[in-house]
Amino acid sequence: MKILLLTAGTRGDVEPFLALARAGKARGHQIRIAIPENSGADTANLDTVSLRMDFAHLIGDQGVSPRAAARTFRAVIRPAMGRMLLAAVEHTVAFSPDVVVYHPKVLSAPIAAESLGVPAVIVETVPLTPTREFAAPFTSIASLGPLNRATYSAANAGPMMFRNKLKTALKILPAGPKRRAGTRFAMVPVSPQLLPRPSDWPETTHLTGHWVAKPLAAHGDGELEDFMNSGDFVYAGFGSMKAGDARERGATVTEAARRSGLNILVAGGWGGMDVREVTGAADVLVRDSVPHHLVLPRAAAAIHHGGAGTVHAVARAGIPSVVVPFIADQPFWGNLLHRQGLAPKPIPYRRLTKDRLTAALAASAGCRDRAVQVGERLRKEDGTAVALSVLEDLAGP
Repeated sequence: MKILLLTAGTRGDVEPFLALARAGKARGHQIRIAIPENSGADTANLDTVSLRMDFAHLIGDQGVSPRAAARTFRAVIRPAMGRMLLAAVEHTVAFSPDVVVYHPKVLSAPIAAESLGVPAVIVETVPLTPTREFAAPFTSIASLGPLNRATYSAANAGPMMFRNKLKTALKILPAGPKRRAGTRFAMVPVSPQLLPRPSDWPETTHLTGHWVAKPLAAHGDGELEDFMNSGDFVYAGFGSMKAGDARERGATVTEAARRSGLNILVAGGWGGMDVREVTGAADVLVRDSVPHHLVLPRAAAAIHHGGAGTVHAVARAGIPSVVVPFIADQPFWGNLLHRQGLAPKPIPYRRLTKDRLTAALAASAGCRDRAVQVGERLRKEDGTAVALSVLEDLAGP
């Protein structure tokens, strides 16, 4: 089977698709994956093509605030989206796949697949299928009761924002009748241990479990190994989030860890936390990134932004989270972990203080037993195998 994967966003969006690509390749399928430029993810031994959009550059230059995004929508975001939508159509036509699997941002993917007469499957890295059980993750962290389903209309309004760019991208599709009705198929790469399947989701939406690649056996970082053996530590990393004062945030996290009697391992990411003032201290170690599967199980807790990938990595490790959400779906994940007993109440990044974070670290100790139980169950899941079975059923023999 020929499977085309189209993903967009930052490294956290790309890595689950790469995990699916590797699992599909190992299962004997022909996989091509189109990814953003400069994702930072490991694409070795995969057939990859570019979507001609650099999300890292976009966020690095413009920040993560909705106000900044609004200011640059016309000059930066819309043209970049246009390039990506066109690239997605070109790759779909060139590869002629049996099934197209796409990130919600790749708005041209389902129409291109329909034109070729093959099924398209949207990957809801955050749930987008309407349900009565909770509001759309980008709209409200509180349940709105009977209004919950209505919130998904706003969450799925992307095509209207880029309709002209989408129309331009679709002009290169080959002429001819469409051979497949536009049934909406969806896969949600989220663990049912974190998000039980809503009872009103249709059969065409599949909760597969998280997509994660088989981990490497070792990291080869002697200094990191010595640090982890030197005492209890907390992991802290905010991925691609850069809003606010990185130096103040670094001081806050360091001081809260010290008050809690913990060393601190900092994953610098894109610079969301600056700890230069304490670099070299025996209780602080800084890395750009670390292998989550090797480091997190040995940490006392993880302080992070609440991205879907990090949420699953921490839960799989069997340790509590302390979530400091910035934007988008991060408040949703932070509150979900809190409701599941895997984290104290999240602290929005604008309200992060030494006292609040110290209290949250203390509260996280009470989540430890629950985190261990959930981690054991989550490690038994194989989300990529479930997803591949879904695709095989859709594409047929």
